[in-house]
Amino acid sequence: MVIKITSKRQVTFPANVSDAPGVGPGDQIELEEGPNGFILRPRRIDYFRLGTLHGKIRRGRGTFDLQAFREQR
Repeated sequence: MVIKITSKRQVTFPANVSDAPGVGPGDQIELEEGPNGFILRPRRIDYFRLGTLHGKIRRGRGTFDLQAFREQR
């Protein structure tokens, strides 16, 4: 498979490549260098970094307004 690099160093992966790990528009992919080349893997949310949100998000109970949360003091 050949992937073209644009003048802005951007690439577009074929749908089957991005669908395989379950990533879509807006998601992030980590590029890790290994002994045999580079490895692409989906970047997942580190739930331990969401400590300040503990108790603020309840499953199945409406929505959480992230913008309002960010604007709180």
